[in-house]
Amino acid sequence: MRAIAALTAFVMAASLPFTAAANSLVARISISSQTMIVSEDGVVKHRWKVSTGRSGYSTPTGTWRAKWASRHHRSRKYDNAPMPFAIFFNGGYAVHATFDLKRLGRPASHGCVRLHPDNAAEFFALARQNGLGNTRITITR
Repeated sequence: MRAIAALTAFVMAASLPFTAAANSLVARISISSQTMIVSEDGVVKHRWKVSTGRSGYSTPTGTWRAKWASRHHRSRKYDNAPMPFAIFFNGGYAVHATFDLKRLGRPASHGCVRLHPDNAAEFFALARQNGLGNTRITITR
Protein backbone atom coordinates (compact mmCIF):
# COMPACT_ATOMS: atom_id res chain seq x y z
CA MET A 1 0.00 0.00 0.00
CA ARG A 2 2.88 2.42 0.81
CA ALA A 3 4.45 1.68 -2.57
CA ILE A 4 1.25 2.63 -4.37
CA ALA A 5 0.95 5.88 -2.38
CA ALA A 6 4.60 6.74 -3.11
CA LEU A 7 4.18 5.97 -6.80
CA THR A 8 1.01 8.08 -6.96
CA ALA A 9 2.80 11.03 -5.30
CA PHE A 10 5.73 10.66 -7.71
CA VAL A 11 3.47 10.59 -10.79
CA MET A 12 1.53 13.63 -9.56
CA ALA A 13 4.72 15.59 -8.88
CA ALA A 14 6.19 14.61 -12.25
CA SER A 15 3.12 15.96 -14.03
CA LEU A 16 3.50 19.45 -12.54
CA PRO A 17 5.27 22.07 -14.67
CA PHE A 18 8.96 22.51 -13.92
CA THR A 19 9.81 25.67 -12.01
CA ALA A 20 13.15 27.12 -11.05
CA ALA A 21 14.44 26.33 -7.60
CA ALA A 22 13.06 28.66 -4.97
CA ASN A 23 15.41 31.25 -3.57
CA SER A 24 17.60 31.52 -6.66
CA LEU A 25 19.70 34.68 -6.85
CA VAL A 26 21.45 35.66 -10.08
CA ALA A 27 23.91 38.52 -10.57
CA ARG A 28 24.62 39.31 -14.22
CA ILE A 29 27.66 41.55 -14.63
CA SER A 30 28.43 43.20 -17.96
CA ILE A 31 32.02 44.32 -18.36
CA SER A 32 31.16 46.43 -21.42
CA SER A 33 28.39 48.38 -19.67
CA GLN A 34 29.93 48.20 -16.16
CA THR A 35 26.60 47.18 -14.68
CA MET A 36 25.25 44.40 -12.48
CA ILE A 37 21.65 43.26 -12.69
CA VAL A 38 20.41 41.23 -9.73
CA SER A 39 17.43 38.90 -10.16
CA GLU A 40 15.73 36.92 -7.44
CA ASP A 41 13.58 33.98 -8.53
CA GLY A 42 13.62 35.39 -12.08
CA VAL A 43 12.49 38.90 -11.09
CA VAL A 44 14.89 41.82 -11.59
CA LYS A 45 15.40 43.48 -8.21
CA HIS A 46 18.41 45.76 -8.75
CA ARG A 47 20.53 47.39 -11.44
CA TRP A 48 23.80 48.85 -10.18
CA LYS A 49 26.98 50.44 -11.53
CA VAL A 50 30.14 48.40 -10.95
CA SER A 51 33.86 48.62 -11.56
CA THR A 52 35.64 45.62 -13.03
CA GLY A 53 39.29 45.00 -13.95
CA ARG A 54 41.21 48.02 -15.19
CA SER A 55 43.92 47.90 -17.86
CA GLY A 56 46.40 45.17 -17.00
CA TYR A 57 43.93 43.35 -14.72
CA SER A 58 41.15 41.25 -16.15
CA THR A 59 37.87 40.22 -14.64
CA PRO A 60 37.12 36.60 -15.57
CA THR A 61 34.08 35.84 -17.71
CA GLY A 62 31.84 32.85 -17.10
CA THR A 63 29.27 31.58 -14.64
CA TRP A 64 29.94 30.45 -11.06
CA ARG A 65 28.09 29.65 -7.86
CA ALA A 66 29.05 31.79 -4.88
CA LYS A 67 31.65 29.88 -2.86
CA TRP A 68 32.05 31.82 0.39
CA ALA A 69 31.26 35.14 2.02
CA SER A 70 33.29 37.46 4.23
CA ARG A 71 31.71 40.52 5.83
CA HIS A 72 35.01 42.28 6.73
CA HIS A 73 37.50 40.77 4.27
CA ARG A 74 40.91 42.27 3.53
CA SER A 75 43.00 41.41 0.49
CA ARG A 76 46.04 39.27 1.15
CA LYS A 77 47.31 40.04 -2.35
CA TYR A 78 46.87 43.84 -2.53
CA ASP A 79 48.26 45.53 0.60
CA ASN A 80 45.50 44.48 2.99
CA ALA A 81 42.98 46.49 0.95
CA PRO A 82 39.45 46.39 2.40
CA MET A 83 36.93 44.17 0.56
CA PRO A 84 33.79 44.54 2.70
CA PHE A 85 30.71 42.44 1.97
CA ALA A 86 32.75 40.09 -0.23
CA ILE A 87 31.03 37.23 -2.03
CA PHE A 88 33.78 35.03 -3.51
CA PHE A 89 32.94 33.15 -6.69
CA ASN A 90 36.21 32.11 -8.39
CA GLY A 91 39.38 31.72 -6.33
CA GLY A 92 40.32 35.18 -5.08
CA TYR A 93 37.74 36.96 -7.26
CA ALA A 94 34.77 38.47 -5.45
CA VAL A 95 31.90 40.89 -5.70
CA HIS A 96 32.56 43.42 -2.92
CA ALA A 97 32.18 47.02 -1.77
CA THR A 98 34.50 49.83 -2.72
CA PHE A 99 35.02 53.25 -1.22
CA ASP A 100 36.39 54.59 -4.52
CA LEU A 101 32.90 55.71 -5.55
CA LYS A 102 33.98 58.15 -8.26
CA ARG A 103 35.24 55.23 -10.37
CA LEU A 104 32.03 53.21 -10.29
CA GLY A 105 30.77 52.72 -13.84
CA ARG A 106 34.23 52.25 -15.34
CA PRO A 107 37.05 49.69 -15.01
CA ALA A 108 39.11 50.36 -11.87
CA SER A 109 39.75 47.10 -9.98
CA HIS A 110 42.40 44.40 -9.92
CA GLY A 111 39.79 42.01 -11.34
CA CYS A 112 37.09 41.86 -8.70
CA VAL A 113 33.64 43.34 -9.21
CA ARG A 114 33.29 46.46 -7.07
CA LEU A 115 29.98 47.91 -5.89
CA HIS A 116 28.81 50.92 -3.89
CA PRO A 117 28.91 49.87 -0.20
CA ASP A 118 25.11 50.06 0.13
CA ASN A 119 24.65 47.84 -2.92
CA ALA A 120 27.34 45.41 -1.80
CA ALA A 121 25.66 45.12 1.61
CA GLU A 122 22.32 44.43 -0.10
CA PHE A 123 23.83 41.78 -2.40
CA PHE A 124 25.67 40.21 0.55
CA ALA A 125 22.42 40.00 2.54
CA LEU A 126 20.52 38.53 -0.43
CA ALA A 127 23.24 35.93 -1.05
CA ARG A 128 23.22 34.88 2.60
CA GLN A 129 19.41 34.82 2.67
CA ASN A 130 19.10 32.75 -0.53
CA GLY A 131 22.11 30.59 0.30
CA LEU A 132 25.49 30.77 -1.40
CA GLY A 133 24.75 27.54 -3.26
CA ASN A 134 21.68 29.22 -4.77
CA THR A 135 23.60 32.37 -5.76
CA ARG A 136 24.92 32.46 -9.33
CA ILE A 137 27.28 35.07 -10.72
CA THR A 138 27.56 35.48 -14.49
CA ILE A 139 30.11 37.82 -16.04
CA THR A 140 30.07 38.69 -19.73
CA ARG A 141 32.14 40.98 -21.92
